[in-house]
Amino acid sequence: MNPKKSLKSLVVSQTRLKLIKEFFTFPKEAFYIRELTRKTVEKINSVRRELINLEEVGILYSERRGNRLFYIPNSHHPLFYPLLLMANKSFGLGYDLQKNKARLGNIKLALFSTRFMRWESVDNEVDILIIGRVVLPEIGEIIRHEEKRRDREINYAVLSLDEYKMRVTNKDPFIIDFLLKAPAVIIGSEEDLYNI
Repeated sequence: MNPKKSLKSLVVSQTRLKLIKEFFTFPKEAFYIRELTRKTVEKINSVRRELINLEEVGILYSERRGNRLFYIPNSHHPLFYPLLLMANKSFGLGYDLQKNKARLGNIKLALFSTRFMRWESVDNEVDILIIGRVVLPEIGEIIRHEEKRRDREINYAVLSLDEYKMRVTNKDPFIIDFLLKAPAVIIGSEEDLYNI
């Protein structure tokens, strides 16, 4: 299943899909209308209409800065996290990992921390946990590409399936701490977190 195609079939309006991509791939950013028309390559009236729709349901809110009206994702909306997860699976690093899964080895689970998806960084905190038999140079190349896009280092850890099972069984502090922060499952399923 291609997550990008799934999201396209779920969201009927292509303009709305492009706006969701922009807002939830970069959830800390505020955008104004003309900037969004350039990024989405859509007509201004279409962008304006979809922004109004998204604001009316509370997914976005707007604020005036000088003579521009900026739109920002509403992190308190009940759909904020699901949209954030869909965007991270359908675009950017999550999409790159899924698209290249065959050449990356045998990945059982790829988990993103919630802070990573929100573009918040904390020094010495793991952003991504990858579990399985992995081709490290290939993963490293994809991560470096994302680091350039984010303009920051990404902290990631790779564990074999046996090592992950052993750490979960022994209640390893690193694993327990990472799992308690409710990471997003990018590859695999939530059941796999505890049943692999």
